[in-house]
Amino acid sequence: MYQPFDLRGRTAVITGGNGGIGYGMASALLASGAAVAIWGSNPEKTQRAKAQLAQDCGDASRVHAFVCDVGDEAQVEAAFAQSVSALGRVDSCFANAGVSSKGTVLQDMSLEEFRRVQRVNVEGVFLTFRAAARQMIQQGQGGSLVATASTAAVEGAARNSHYGASKGAVTSMVRALAVELARYRIRVNSILPGWIETDMTEKAVQNPKFAESVLPRIPARRWGRIEDFGGIAVYLASEASAYATGEQFLIDGGYTKF
Repeated sequence: MYQPFDLRGRTAVITGGNGGIGYGMASALLASGAAVAIWGSNPEKTQRAKAQLAQDCGDASRVHAFVCDVGDEAQVEAAFAQSVSALGRVDSCFANAGVSSKGTVLQDMSLEEFRRVQRVNVEGVFLTFRAAARQMIQQGQGGSLVATASTAAVEGAARNSHYGASKGAVTSMVRALAVELARYRIRVNSILPGWIETDMTEKAVQNPKFAESVLPRIPARRWGRIEDFGGIAVYLASEASAYATGEQFLIDGGYTKF
């Protein structure tokens, strides 16, 4: 029987897994049988997410949570070591944690603001992927690295130049690593979400003027939901994606096509 999406015995680390898209990914991975370690920078929010995920999947032994600022090298190294200790091994790593922009135009943007976004969105992915790659190479059985980018990587997002730059950098990093790590049977892909209802986008999607401008441009005629990322997470963590690497998976309801 063809059962490539059965993740029993598999493990995954999800940064930013305590909310939004990362939480949706963690929930689906658990429902497919995987054990997960979610990371978050907010201790209370991370523990609440762990408790809810454990309750939903009915097996607390498969849910682990660690507090980590992915822009801090020492914290990433420590959290990854803790994750390996808890999970036993790491088969997939989702570098999902990120920060949004403040809608600043270029001429008013400070270097501090530009670097704030790059620190988490670019350096955080680099640090997370480096730790994961080292572990997967040591394990010698391949693996899957997945970065959450954004449609801002492929379209012009006004007042978001530093955010777009960070997500464009991530997609370029993914393509380079897909080639570099293929010899170790490690595949590397990115996910580009469109407009998704999360805490990060709450102000935008609930703004009537914004909704009137953007929703008509989405062929699916709705905002995305965190549940929309469960399928792609399971696919990329499974053997079904064994020959898929270096790709950009757009999950945007057709937004970038219209």
